[in-house]
Amino acid sequence: MTIAWTPSQKTWRVDLTSAAERALDARATPLTVELELFFSCLIRKRVRVGEPSSAAALLLPEAHPKLVVWFHPVMAMHCELPENAKLEELPLTTFPLNRTQAFTPRWLSLDYSHGIWKGDFGWDQAR
Repeated sequence: MTIAWTPSQKTWRVDLTSAAERALDARATPLTVELELFFSCLIRKRVRVGEPSSAAALLLPEAHPKLVVWFHPVMAMHCELPENAKLEELPLTTFPLNRTQAFTPRWLSLDYSHGIWKGDFGWDQAR
């Protein structure tokens, strides 16, 4: 299932596998997803299921009645990782964007398999 939303030539698309669609339809409450774009020591994108990690996250337009999607650009407060530390342990802060629309993802794909949500997001229009 593909759901598209187009405000003034800006397209936001959500692609759901049939398993993801069934899992969303079976939920009593909406699923909250955060699309995290990490700038700093490296660039990483991550789909996080659960409440947004910051009040600074940007709410994206509704694409499904049981799906709430947030976009959160972040950066590391420093790039020093102690030995044996994980990237997830870096302290993060919201990355200030001057041109939010230029960085806001254009698509999200979601799948649900064996009780786990998996996703990806991006900007290319050809997906």
